[in-house]
Order: sequence, then structure tokens, then C-alpha cells
Amino acid sequence: MIKRLWAKLGLSSSPTAASLSTDNIPVHVAIIMDGNGRWARKRGLPRVAGHHSGMKTVKRITIAADRLGIKYLTMYAFSTENWKRPKAEVEFLMKLPQQFIEIELDELIANNVQVRMMGSRDNLPPHTLSALEEAITKTAGNTGLILNFALNYGSRMEMVNAIRDMASDVKTGVLSIDDIDEEAMSSRLLSSGLPDPDLLIRTSGELRLSNFMLWQLAYSELWFTDVYWPEFSEKHFYEAIGQYQRRARRYGGL
Repeated sequence: MIKRLWAKLGLSSSPTAASLSTDNIPVHVAIIMDGNGRWARKRGLPRVAGHHSGMKTVKRITIAADRLGIKYLTMYAFSTENWKRPKAEVEFLMKLPQQFIEIELDELIANNVQVRMMGSRDNLPPHTLSALEEAITKTAGNTGLILNFALNYGSRMEMVNAIRDMASDVKTGVLSIDDIDEEAMSSRLLSSGLPDPDLLIRTSGELRLSNFMLWQLAYSELWFTDVYWPEFSEKHFYEAIGQYQRRARRYGGL
């Protein structure tokens, strides 16, 4: 079906970076990386094997995004709800940031990528937090793609905390009730300083946001694919960007 669609649009059935318009590249792409466990189970492997393979996809898509000129790439790595998973799986997931950074940090620095983290540092193991802090510190001066990991992140709690901050500022007189607006809210979110995502990609066939950037995704374009994250390739990424480029973003207008 996808091949027929691309043919109908006069495009190659295997989209490439060259098939995309350089005039309409999304500034900020957010990705819900889903399907690692199911990918592994389909192959008779333990779930952790899927998570390990998914780590390689992070590098692949980061490189592709950088080459396209995307400025911000936010990847949903671990939600506040993921702590409910089996202890052994959570422990493995908490080791992945450290492994990724140990292997890829030099290349990220060489490619001028800046690493950031969006989420609560509470409950993160010391080795996870230490690796992230090292990457954030060593890439802080880089001016290229911002690779933003949403780790121990939950959008509802993010918004509750932002509302609490505003309420506290009103109580102390720093902020008046009349000054509470979208800008005041956005500036208190964990994504403060980043533009809202232009495009959200979710892999694995699930059609929900899973408590991810609920405020920021208000007018983002959404693109879903049945492909599991470990097998999500540059071709799939270019396909998502191509679909984005063929949509008319009206933000509620005509």
C-alpha cells in the first residue's frame, strides 16, 4: 500500500533525503520509541535484547536528523510510568544511557550535537545520572542538533509542577493572575527554551500519546507507523518527513 501511495504521488517507493524539500524541514521532531519488547519477542529473544537493538536506532536516526538540518530531536526514552515494569527490565533500561554515551559521546561531540535531558532526576540511579550529566556538560558548547532525551518524564506531572510554580509566584507577588497565559505556562515546562515539536513520530502501531508532551503537541503533526523501533530505518524517517511536508498546517485557521 505504501509503495502504491508513493507511486501515486509521483515519488520513489523508497524515500530518500534527496526526495525531500529542503524548504520545509521540521525544526523539532519528537519520537515515541515504541516496540522494542515486541520486536524481541517476535524473534524469540528477551525483551532487553530489543532495548539494546533500539539503542542503535537512536544513533541511526540522530545522524539522519542532523543531515536533514533538523534542529531539535526529542526522544521519549523512559516515562514516569515505566517504573512499573519488571525490576530486571528497568535496571537494564537504566544502563542504556550509560552504554550509549560511553560508545557515542565522542562522535556526538565531533558532529557538534548538544545533549539535553528532559525529566525528573529523582529516582534515577547514580550511574545513569552521572553518564547523562557528563554528556550534557561535554556537549553544552555545541551548536548543532540538540538531542533531547525525555527520561523519567511524564507530561501530566510536568504541567502540575508548572501550575504549582505559577501559583507560588502569584502567592509571593512575583506573578499576577492577569499575567498567567500560554507563555507563562510554557516557560515553566521542562521543554522551556525549545520550540514545540512540528512532528511527532510513534513507532510500533500504537495510536496514543502515552503522557508525552501533551501541552507541547497541541498543533504538532502526528505520524504513526507499525514498524517496531529497532527496525525503524532512515527510509521510514524520510517517509515521515515526506508526509509532514505534504500536510497543510493551519493552526485552527483556514
